[in-house]
Amino acid sequence: MGLLGAIEAGGTKFVVAVADENYNIVERTAFPTLDGEKTLDQVIAFFDQFDNIDAIGIAAFGPIDIVKGSKTYGYVLATPKHGWSGYNFLGRMKAWRDIPYFWTTDVNGAGWAEFETGAAKDAQNMVYLTVGTGVGAGIVSGGKLVSGYGHPEAGHIFLQKHPEDHYEDHCPFHGDNCLEGLAAGPAIEARWHKSAKEIPDGDKAWEIEAFYLAQAALDYTMILRPEKIVFGGGVPHRETLFPLIRASFAEQMSDYLDVPDLEDYIVPVANGDNAGILGCFYLAKTLL
Repeated sequence: MGLLGAIEAGGTKFVVAVADENYNIVERTAFPTLDGEKTLDQVIAFFDQFDNIDAIGIAAFGPIDIVKGSKTYGYVLATPKHGWSGYNFLGRMKAWRDIPYFWTTDVNGAGWAEFETGAAKDAQNMVYLTVGTGVGAGIVSGGKLVSGYGHPEAGHIFLQKHPEDHYEDHCPFHGDNCLEGLAAGPAIEARWHKSAKEIPDGDKAWEIEAFYLAQAALDYTMILRPEKIVFGGGVPHRETLFPLIRASFAEQMSDYLDVPDLEDYIVPVANGDNAGILGCFYLAKTLL
């Protein structure tokens, strides 16, 4: 068997890597995200060093078209990211080298890594939620990534506002009505006039943030009944959040449904910042 390739395509930076069949990384690099053509020029230049790549997993920022047979399958759809709306990402890669590609979202990539070898490795049903510049979710049900007409956009579910939260407007589509608009990093900074890193433990900000993340976890629980809900991204790096999320979840659930022990149900990622690349390798190998 040859090598596996991974492309973690983020809105801010791209990470590319190759590994052997046992996921030992041979080479890895990262560079800032430019427009589609310039960025993929760098991606292809990296992979050109290797002539024995059997498959590549691509986990891309969205929205993207993942529906095979669609006219725009493999494209990045409408996005504010300059030079990416309507870009044929997968088509460019196939034109370079026609090998198998696993094409999915960035959160699906990281979520799959947590499902395979991370915090949800003993589950068959899980939700991975990343909370950072934006909010997104990778969902596994019955051991398979959830998709239908497109990929889930679980970061844009509508929520009730915290009674003490008077912040308005972040999401350009939904204002302060959706999870991303209320709980993403830019919303935290706009609300409190300081970044999440600068807000001390014990601040009211974390109670309000936990309320929204718990409410989201409650909604996913009601619909999907997962065995694990895993939080990743920059905001959940703050360990003070997890006890607050669990307490708020229990209060909002109000004993309606039985769930696993909350210490074991609402958990942080186990693969850290490597989740995206690992997920790409794991998904690439499923094609072989």
